Amino acid sequence: MTDVDRELERTILELLDQRAAGATICPSDAARSVGDDDWRELMEPSRQAAQRLVDAGDVVITQGGQVVDLATAKGPIRIRKA
Repeated sequence: MTDVDRELERTILELLDQRAAGATICPSDAARSVGDDDWRELMEPSRQAAQRLVDAGDVVITQGGQVVDLATAKGPIRIRKA
């Protein structure tokens, strides 16, 4: 795991801590925060960071308000604290 991977995980958790209970973020929020103008390159690493946080039990991945498995999710996802 790279320093950027760790920073994305940390940023996801920090962004969620700043939101109301039950609120979600988009992986792009973390990617933009870490990557500035090059944030698009961090979209997949951001999704992977979210999956590691799912595996750790810290967050869940949602689509349309329903918890989904990132491996089978198609299209935009959201991240919410577990």
